[in-house]
Amino acid sequence: MPKLLLKFNAAVIKEIAVDKTTITVGRKADNDVVIDNPAVSGHHCRILLVGDTFYVDDLDSTNGTFVNEKRVMKAGLHDKDVVGVAKHALVFVDERAAADAPPAAEAAAPDSTVVLSPKAQEDMAKATAEGGAVPSGRLGALRVLKGAVGEAEYELKGMSTYIGKSDRVQIPIKGGGLFGSAPEVAASIHRKPEGYVLVAVKDGYPSVNGQSVSGQVPLKDGDIIEVGGTTLQFYLKG
Repeated sequence: MPKLLLKFNAAVIKEIAVDKTTITVGRKADNDVVIDNPAVSGHHCRILLVGDTFYVDDLDSTNGTFVNEKRVMKAGLHDKDVVGVAKHALVFVDERAAADAPPAAEAAAPDSTVVLSPKAQEDMAKATAEGGAVPSGRLGALRVLKGAVGEAEYELKGMSTYIGKSDRVQIPIKGGGLFGSAPEVAASIHRKPEGYVLVAVKDGYPSVNGQSVSGQVPLKDGDIIEVGGTTLQFYLKG
């Protein structure tokens, strides 16, 4: 079971089991993890499970949420990632990762022949069938088909790319509806070993191929993404 280690400076203050799909963090007493510090917002951030991946989601906090010293609005978590909340830190310990890791004796030398396990072969075949990028695969990109605000094309080089109306996102969009409103951050795209995944930061707002997205959905070559008044096409380069 994953857990969080609440630290102040180098000292571990508390260990919290991540035994439910959402763990809230903040200064107010109704949070699962209470941090009594004026620099921490009442409801600062949350750790949530989407599919089989844990994410940290900033809840419009005043001083921001950080992952490995980089400010984020929503980001996937990996084993030993450090979530910064004011002067405190939450170390995410994912014991599932250790359980899934191959024994040290099975580690292959760089030039040796690697024999994939049946599960690894199945995962790779699934990623290929879905049009995603396998670990050695092609770079993803978004082409703006309608409602361009910035560039006509964006390469998805980073591990996470954010889409919305905020001036902090990598891909700006036009608002939709009568008043042209749009979320500051509507969606994010994450590059994973098995391919690219779109995560709805605002559930139900983005759509892929005409279907509203809540949670996350894998992206396939040629998928059409609609976010407010902007339409994008995901494709794999090369």
